[in-house]
Amino acid sequence: MITAVTDGAAAAERQLRRLRHDPTAIALTVGGPVFFIVIFGYIFGSAISVPGGGNYREFLVPGLFATTGANILPAMVAMARDSGRGVVDRFRSLPIARLAVPFGQAASTAVYGAISFVLMAACGLAVGWRIHRGAGYVLAALALIVAFQFAATWIGMYAGLVLGNEEKAGQASILVFPVMMLSNVFVPTQGMPAWLRAVADWNPVSAFAASLRELFGNPAAPANGAWPLLHPVVASAGWIAVLLVIFVPLCVARYARS
Repeated sequence: MITAVTDGAAAAERQLRRLRHDPTAIALTVGGPVFFIVIFGYIFGSAISVPGGGNYREFLVPGLFATTGANILPAMVAMARDSGRGVVDRFRSLPIARLAVPFGQAASTAVYGAISFVLMAACGLAVGWRIHRGAGYVLAALALIVAFQFAATWIGMYAGLVLGNEEKAGQASILVFPVMMLSNVFVPTQGMPAWLRAVADWNPVSAFAASLRELFGNPAAPANGAWPLLHPVVASAGWIAVLLVIFVPLCVARYARS
């Protein structure tokens, strides 16, 4: 176990160093969510009402934090690229734990995800988002974002290994956006048809966004009787556990035989 952790730390350091020398990836990872804050906050904000008459930007920004934490695309593309270029085969030939490289990538993704959160928070504060609860709740929100991103990264890595090359991963990325849109991230769900609202309310991303709104004290979307939205923090923690239990073994097994 100690060897796996040590090897995983070395793999995480490799991923962070590679990212440091890839300004395009940094710009897309950090700049994309900031772009959404500006676009949705200023262009669409005046046309979207929030339950209770709250500030739309205060409703929006925690949702964008959730999309960052739940984003599987960087991990999916990176793992597909490594698989297609033979990097995974070279790592598999080394005397390191099979868990090490996937764990390292998940850990590094969580690290620069936390950095992205700080930059997004600064941008959000500049456009009118505010935190209405204490430092303990803010730290809990940050921990939840990092944990959710860590779990989501395993989904992305598994998908990348299954797809096998960067081109296929790029084509499959279009399938991720409906998951983000079919949630309460950008708009409350009570205006959706009943069947669609039920899907959106039980979307893990909706619970994640609702938990961040609760922790920051921002306006929340109606729960519509859905248990995950009535208890969003507990539901988010449960989704994290479920994702890790399912996708860590799947990813490690797929990595070992890729």
